[in-house]
Amino acid sequence: MLPPGAGAAGLPGRAPAWSAFNPRERRLIAGLRTPARVQRYLNALPYNQEPGGRATQRSFRGVLRHGCAHCLEAALFAAVVLEQHGYPPLVLSFESIDRLDHVIYVYRRDGRWGSIARSRDPGLHGRKPVFPSARSLALSYCDPYVDFTGRVVGYAVVDLALAMGRYDWRLAATNVWKVERMLLDRAHAPMASSDARIGRLRERYRRFRMRYGAIKPQQYRGREHWTGLPAEFTPGRNRGWV
Repeated sequence: MLPPGAGAAGLPGRAPAWSAFNPRERRLIAGLRTPARVQRYLNALPYNQEPGGRATQRSFRGVLRHGCAHCLEAALFAAVVLEQHGYPPLVLSFESIDRLDHVIYVYRRDGRWGSIARSRDPGLHGRKPVFPSARSLALSYCDPYVDFTGRVVGYAVVDLALAMGRYDWRLAATNVWKVERMLLDRAHAPMASSDARIGRLRERYRRFRMRYGAIKPQQYRGREHWTGLPAEFTPGRNRGWV
């Protein structure tokens, strides 16, 4: 790993220099040296529900200032922090048939892929670095993505440093909508799945929600590869399928 602040300022796509961060930001980044630490930090933040219908797309700096994050904001936060520790700023974007897409931060350790994520759904959080490819990592999200309307149909891995050039998606004080637009316009590799299997998963999801109300299922195939979940998904609510 590189020491914090190894990036150079002012060059297209490069990480900010250490001096670009304020003292609070530097202390935080220095302490969040690993993907696991970043995931735990994001788990402790409230999910950004965008109250009042006011949509946001905050940078790392905005997330730290406001103390909450939705999925893409969390991915950008993780990308900025871990970029300072030598990880490339990679995100993985999912396309869903209901247009409720999801974005996660992804990284490689010892040749294996893992992820950091924040979501309103327990199954769409992070994954341990155990997957041999980005595609196999993406596949681990397919079953938990199925709810009343969701179904993954494509994915794309994007290096934000290359895709965004000189655009300030890292430290901007304003919303960084250009990142979201870039991901929406990006070509996604198709992810085929069986209509019959999706139908069975959707029916099981419906039955679960009818029985437990607002609680969402957590027991899926591959559950052992998930990282720890935020406190709102308490162990007592970790019920299996009906």
